[in-house]
Amino acid sequence: MTRRPLNGRQAAAGVASSLWLALGLFLVSGCSQPASVASSTSSHAEQAAKVEKNSSTGIAKITLSEKAISRLDLKTTKVQAGAGGAAIRLPYEALLYDAKGATWVYTNPEPRVYQRQAVTVTRIEGGTVFASAGPSVGTVIVTTAAAELFGAEFDTAH
Repeated sequence: MTRRPLNGRQAAAGVASSLWLALGLFLVSGCSQPASVASSTSSHAEQAAKVEKNSSTGIAKITLSEKAISRLDLKTTKVQAGAGGAAIRLPYEALLYDAKGATWVYTNPEPRVYQRQAVTVTRIEGGTVFASAGPSVGTVIVTTAAAELFGAEFDTAH
């Protein structure tokens, strides 16, 4: 089955609703401050997600609570060495398309931390993506719940 990229509005609506329903949270953000997600039940509860935008790259560092990771059923795998001229290979379910058609994955550089990284796809065969550029071999990437991270990064709930 081939997955078509959604337009920006479709992607934003679907991803945002998935994230907020899955986590059961409200988004709290400020114009120049990092966006964060707070629990809807208590102001003293642990934050489910903290989103810190890098002002120079526009890419966010997303830190999730253990409970949020569990609720999202977030799963990861490692980037593998490529074949047939491709530098790397990864599972198709890890791949995301933005509104302009660019391809991305979410890396897991440290426990509970996720960050989007560009991938240059050379071909897709079945459920495998072959790429000429992206995270290095052995990098941990998100395979399940990447779309929810994308929604959190872009604050599409408002």
